[in-house]
Formats: sequence, C-alpha cells, structure tokens
Amino acid sequence: MDIKATRRTERFGGETCAYWLAGRCNRNPCRFLHGETPLPYPKYHNVAGTHLCGRQSHSFSKKPPRNSKVGGGGTSTTKDNQKSSKSICRYWMNSNCAHGDQCWNLHSWFDVDGLSTLAKLQEHKKAITGITLPVGSDKLYSGSSDGTVRMWDCNTGKCANVIKLGAEVGCLISEGPWVFVGLPNAVKAWNIQTAAEFVLNGPRGQVYAMIVANNTLFAGAQDGIISAWRGSSGTDCPFELVASLSGHTRSVVCLAVGDKMLFSGSMDHSIKVWNVDTLQCTMTLNGHTDVVTSLICWDQFLLSCSLDCTVKVWVASATEQGTLDVTYTHNEEYGVLALCGMTDADAKPILFCSCNDNAVHLYDLPSFSKRGRLFAKKDVRSLEIGPGGLFFTGDGTGLLMVWKWLAEPKVASS
Repeated sequence: MDIKATRRTERFGGETCAYWLAGRCNRNPCRFLHGETPLPYPKYHNVAGTHLCGRQSHSFSKKPPRNSKVGGGGTSTTKDNQKSSKSICRYWMNSNCAHGDQCWNLHSWFDVDGLSTLAKLQEHKKAITGITLPVGSDKLYSGSSDGTVRMWDCNTGKCANVIKLGAEVGCLISEGPWVFVGLPNAVKAWNIQTAAEFVLNGPRGQVYAMIVANNTLFAGAQDGIISAWRGSSGTDCPFELVASLSGHTRSVVCLAVGDKMLFSGSMDHSIKVWNVDTLQCTMTLNGHTDVVTSLICWDQFLLSCSLDCTVKVWVASATEQGTLDVTYTHNEEYGVLALCGMTDADAKPILFCSCNDNAVHLYDLPSFSKRGRLFAKKDVRSLEIGPGGLFFTGDGTGLLMVWKWLAEPKVASS
C-alpha cells in the first residue's frame, strides 16, 4: 500500500496526525494530535486590564436551618468530579468534529438535566460585560467591551438596536424604567419609557460594578471609590451625587446588597461592608487571597468568590455581634469569575459558579452537590436571571446564550 509522506508538525510536545491533516484519520483515540492542543489553563487568571461585571444580589427561596452550615461545614473540592467528567468537544464547537456520535467528548453546550438552550446571540465583537432584562420590557440589553450596548427583541431574538458608546462598557444594570451603563469616568443613564439620556459624572477610571439599594445608585470604579447618586428634583439631571465611599485601595469589581448592607469586593482582595443608610463602612472581611470577583446575598448568608479558586459562605458571628465569619469554603480547581443563583423547576436553589476553565459549574444548595456544567468558547463573565426559568450567560467571545429550565420554577414557601 503506497502511502504518501506528509509533513508532521510539532505542537506542544506532540506530533500532528498526517492522516488527520489529510482528512482521513479513522482512529479514535489516535496516538498523534488532531490539531493544536491548547495549553493548560492557569490556576489563576490575571485580571489586569480585564473587565469583570459586578453582580446584583439574589435571593433564594429555600433557607437552610439557622443552626446549620451551608454545604455541611468545612471545605469541599470538585477536582475528582472534574477529572472524571466529560468535556465539550472543541472540534464540535467549531463544527468540524469528524467522529459524530462516536466522539468520546460531549456534543452539547451543557451537561445538566432539565435545561434547554433557546438562542445563541452573537453580534458583539468582544467580551460581554453586562446583561439586563428590564421589568416589563420586551427588550434584552447586553453591554460589551467592544463599546456597544445591543437591544435584542425577546420575541424574534434579533438585534433591534445598537448603541455605540465609543468606550468600553464595564457593567450594565436596570432598575425600573432606567438602564445604567458603566463607562470610563462616568455612568450613562437611559429612561426606556421617555428616551431621556443623562451622564452621571463622578467616578474616576472604568466603572466595573453597579447596584441600586435604598433609592441609591452605587457604582464601583477603577480607583477603588464607590460613587452614590440619589434622585433629584433638578431640571438638568434627575440624579445627584451624594457620596463617594472610600476605603478600598484598588478597583472595586463587584457589589451586592442584603439586610440594609452594601457589600463591595475589590482587587485588593478584601470585602467591605457599608451601612446603606449612613454610607459608612462597618467592617472589612479579609478571607480571600486574590481578587474578589463576585458577591451574592442569600437570606442571612453572603457568598463570595475569588481568583484564589474558592467560594466562601459568610454568616453573622454567633460569638461577636456585628461581624461576619466564614462558615464554609468550597474549592474549585480554577479561579472563580462570577456567581449567580436561582431556583430550578422543582424550586431547588442552584448556584452558578463561572470559572476560568470556560465553564459554569452548577451546584445544589445548601449541600454544594455538583449538578452539572455549562460550556463556553471563552470565560463567562456575565450571568443574569430572567423570569419564568430564563437565564442568560455572556462569554469572552461576545456570545450571549439564552437558557431555560424545562419547567417554570415553582414558588417555594419560606
């Protein structure tokens, strides 16, 4: 049998299969490489120059017993589960897997029971940094570091409008009729009912995180300052800058609100707690050893995550009034970028944990039992919950995915 020699290219310590290059390798597995093998993911993700979206707080409908610890106490790890789980086929992701149903890897964007994908919206050119669905609106808004905000028609899935801002969008939220966009040195506010537009000055550097609480808009910026605006009767602008909360020594990248407290996470590795009435810092939490990337509130618990590969659960101290202690630490193999929570079709609380392994890991709460994974071509930095079992993910390529639990979440009694 005459076989023509084909050049074999060295790729990361291995050789590329000559038959695969010719499109006719029928071995699975093959001892040679079928394309370039990616470099291993680092355990830590350098976020210098990267935009991380601050998350709003989420409330779960089921509460664990007051005298119990989330996750059963102590620490947990998912390394063994991850090693034994299948991964998404990267050839299938690029529509060129030659093995079809015989492929050893997953040909699906998720490995979670009870989920479906409704739409893949990809018109952004860079990472999605914010997603919001204003209450009562039929438009989904997405912001990106490509300098645009896109409005998507919820009925057709088509892009209805593109707003070019000329600067990177660091975060995006909505409250009532208002949509707020975090930009360098400013927040832009749109009223979707009247089409009025305003620019809120005050922040210095990129605005990475925003949240509304106690009729106040809070925005965390690159200089470590949190700017606060309240409603104003002025004719020039309906928002008035009332305070600048200082204390962090590096960028504020996430915010959450719970029990009349504002929580801020920073690149300085700390979490600060602020009284939303007095706007004073009441305590500083120092449990993480790297950037605090996301915060959510769940009943009496605060959940935080970091590039130090941990998710920490904080609860009010039983011994010292007014302090928060870590009651549980969950370990991941990779740095954690974002947290989000919702209930599934059976009203069970689920934690979404996006890591820099290009996957969102799902866990049942309060046990932290692994539920499954969602996959992406690049890190998912934006997670948002919608009505009726809908939720949205935005990744580093600009892909916006619309997901839905197969049945609407039930309302659970507290």
